[in-house]
Amino acid sequence: MNKEVIIEKINDFLIDEFEVENDDISPEANLKETLELDSLDFVDLVVSIDSNFGVKLVGEDFINVVTLQDFYNLIENKLK
Repeated sequence: MNKEVIIEKINDFLIDEFEVENDDISPEANLKETLELDSLDFVDLVVSIDSNFGVKLVGEDFINVVTLQDFYNLIENKLK
C-alpha cells in the first residue's frame, strides 16, 4: 500500500468516524487538537486503524506523534 492510499484511507475515516471537517485535515495539523481526542476516542482510533489497516497500535506508539503527518508516518512504518 503506497503512502497516498494510506493518507486517503486515514483522512476518510477521520471524516466519517471522528466527524473531522475536511478543511481541518492537513499534514501539519495537531492530531489531538484536530480530533479532540479523549480516552474513548483514542480507543476508537486504535480500533479504526486495526480494522482499516490490520495494524495493532499501543499507547507507546503515539509518544512521538504530534501532527497528522506523524500519524501517517506511524501507520506507513507499521505496514512495512
